[in-house]
Amino acid sequence: MTARITISTERLMAETIVIANQKGGVGKTTTAINLAAALALLKQATLLIDIDPQGNATSGLGCDHKTYTPSVYHVIVELMPLEKTIKGTIIPTLHVCGSGPELVGAEVELVPALARESRLKGALSAVKDRFKYVIIDCPPSLGLLTINALNAANKVIIPIQGEYYSMEGLAHFLETIKTVKSALNPSLDIEGGVLTMFDSRMVLSNQVRAEVEKYFGKSLFKTVIPRNIRLAEAPGFGQCIFQYDPKSKGAEAYADFARELLARRGIPEDGPENEGEQKASAATENQS
Repeated sequence: MTARITISTERLMAETIVIANQKGGVGKTTTAINLAAALALLKQATLLIDIDPQGNATSGLGCDHKTYTPSVYHVIVELMPLEKTIKGTIIPTLHVCGSGPELVGAEVELVPALARESRLKGALSAVKDRFKYVIIDCPPSLGLLTINALNAANKVIIPIQGEYYSMEGLAHFLETIKTVKSALNPSLDIEGGVLTMFDSRMVLSNQVRAEVEKYFGKSLFKTVIPRNIRLAEAPGFGQCIFQYDPKSKGAEAYADFARELLARRGIPEDGPENEGEQKASAATENQS
C-alpha cells in the first residue's frame, strides 16, 4: 500500500504582517522596510506592500513613488491583479508593491465601493503562495486603507517610540484591532510591540519601556531598535539599512528583530551572522 502524503496548503501560504500605529513618527515605515529586507536576507521570500499614500516605503526601497505605476491604488480601487504591480528590488528575495500618487484619494473613492474593506485581502490570495512573508506598511490613521491591511493580515506589529506621547492613542488602536478581528478577520492577532528610536540614556525612555512592558507583557519584542542616525539617512538614498550601512547599530538591531520574529515561529537562523550583510553589500556594489 502506498502511503498518502497530504501537504497543508495553509503552511505554504505567506504569513501577512501589518506594521501599524495610528500615531505618526514612531518608526513605522523604517520598521516595515528593514524588517522586510532582513527577512529577505535571511532567505525568506518577502513582499513589502506600501499602502501609505506618502509612499515612503516605496522610495525607501529605491523606487520612485511619484511615478510608480501600476500601484497598490490600482489593486484596491480598480481591482487590478496584485501580480501586475509587483516589482523586484536589489535584494533578489525581496519584492515590493508600491504606493503611487493616486493613493491619496483612494479612501474617498472606496466609500461607495462594494467589499471596500476586503479589496487587499482578495488580491493577496492570488500571490501568497509566492512568498513566505508579506509585510504591509500602513498610513498613520485608522481609515479604510488601514482597515484593508488589518483585514488581510494574520499578525500586527506595533512600533512604539520611546517617548511619552507614543503611549497616547495606543489603547484606542488596540481596540480597533479587536473590532476588526471580531467583525472582519477572526484570524487577526497582535504579534506584539517593538520599541523604536530608543535612547537608553534617557530616563523617560526607560519609563516608557516599563509602561510598554506592562501593556504587552511577553508579546513585547526583546529586541529594541535604537535611535540611530544611519537609519534616518538610509531612505534618502533609496536604500534599506543593510545596503546603506550594514555594520551600523541600526542594521544589527533590525537583523536581531527579524531573527527574533523567526525564532517565535521555530525557524532557526539560516547561514552565518553576516551573510545577509555580505549579500546586501555585494548587491549595492554591483548596482553602482
